Amino acid sequence: MPEYKGRRKSDRKENLDLETLMGKTPPQAIDIEEAVLAALMLEPNCLDETLEELSTEDCFYSERNRMIYSAIRELRKVNSPVDLYFVTDMLQKQGNLETVGGADFLAELSTRVGAAAHVEFYAKIVKQKYIQRQLISASYKIINSSYDEAVNVENLIDMAQTEIFSAVDSNTTRDAQNVGDVINKALQELEKMQQMDGSLSGVPSGFPTLDGMTLGWQSSDLIILAARPSVGKTAFALNVARNAAVRGYPTAVFSLEMPAIQLVKRLMISETGIDGKKLKGGTKLEEGDWDVIEDRIRSLAAAPLYIDDTPSLPVMEFRSKVKKLVKQKGVRLIVVDYLQLMQGPAELRGMREQEVAAISRTLKATAKEHNVPIIALSQLSRQAVSRTGSNNRPQLSDLRESGSIEQDADMVLFIHRLDYANLGMEGVTKGETQLIVAKHRNGEIGDVPLRFHDSEARFSDAADEVLSEQFQAVQADYGSAMNDLNFGGPTFDSDFGGMPSDF
Repeated sequence: MPEYKGRRKSDRKENLDLETLMGKTPPQAIDIEEAVLAALMLEPNCLDETLEELSTEDCFYSERNRMIYSAIRELRKVNSPVDLYFVTDMLQKQGNLETVGGADFLAELSTRVGAAAHVEFYAKIVKQKYIQRQLISASYKIINSSYDEAVNVENLIDMAQTEIFSAVDSNTTRDAQNVGDVINKALQELEKMQQMDGSLSGVPSGFPTLDGMTLGWQSSDLIILAARPSVGKTAFALNVARNAAVRGYPTAVFSLEMPAIQLVKRLMISETGIDGKKLKGGTKLEEGDWDVIEDRIRSLAAAPLYIDDTPSLPVMEFRSKVKKLVKQKGVRLIVVDYLQLMQGPAELRGMREQEVAAISRTLKATAKEHNVPIIALSQLSRQAVSRTGSNNRPQLSDLRESGSIEQDADMVLFIHRLDYANLGMEGVTKGETQLIVAKHRNGEIGDVPLRFHDSEARFSDAADEVLSEQFQAVQADYGSAMNDLNFGGPTFDSDFGGMPSDF
């Protein structure tokens, strides 16, 4: 048996460029790697746990060790036993047996007694060294690209974030949870909800009928809000963001299409009810308008509402910003306007469907990672616009550019304006709208009646408005009857202040 004299040349092939360029040997632990391989050939019971921890042969620094581990993974795929004989045979079939040192080296490796007892600890060390190498590789790539004057800075930032997140994600693992532990968490959450006296379990939308179906926007959900062009999806999203923020739920809006000042003006129009032309500067404000503005925007100005209007926001930068907002501001709801304006991974540019799919997956992963609902606005395809008559309702197949949007979403909402031009709808009142809950992974689907107030850029719950109108009619009839009787007693308007307008 040939004497083993430490690392061979093949051990140093990985990251050879880094060794040359950085002047240092990247983090590695060859002896630990070999201990892990020995354990896998000695003790089958530790195989699955190790394969989960070391999900790729790249976790091994030595090229020889990578080949051996690749053979072990291949054996596991075909449900073959993993021992010295089968590993040797697999390496022979792959043409790598001589490269790794032959059967003699494998025999020496398998005789290391005691390695199996510590394989879990050894595997974590191998994984740690791999992550360190990944970070070094990412850092060098970022440094090298930063010196290149031809590289666009925005692309550089996107690449840097992608590289770092890729290295960090390789260390993100979540163990399976015992059902008893999860049940305890569910019971604690249920008890907390009972103490809230029937309140919503999620972030309120401010639309009672919708909240009745959803119980609020639920943590970790990705909600897609889609509509035809110019029917009010941004207005609805702003209404939702405002409603959550003024109720004390910190909310962040990522506006990729409109600057923050325009969004704020739209919020002010909705809040004050003043004609939009006045607040946009097209018409002069009247004498009492300033008082109305100062009075009605006070609560909005104090609300925990944050606006980021970075254009063409790279999806990885969005992910890091959400992390910061959740950690520092306690944000409970995220709104993105709109999904198709985000930039996906640089390597997918030009492959639009794959890029949108990557954006959609990242939005869902971000919602789950930070346990916040994300409402992402989305465009519909031209097919949705071309349909008229009874077949004009938006459908899930109308979501533009990628079927993965529907797949990744926990909820899909469509805004369907019945009075909107070119829809061919007759016999509907102005502003009549249906909010279509087309997909709801954890609840019911159906239509929510809304009404759109064009001059105020605001939606309201149609059922709530009907109730309010009924009470106002009762108030008017009762007041008229009291006046006819001439009792001289108190009236609603003068003595009791009347019925609240938003009752």
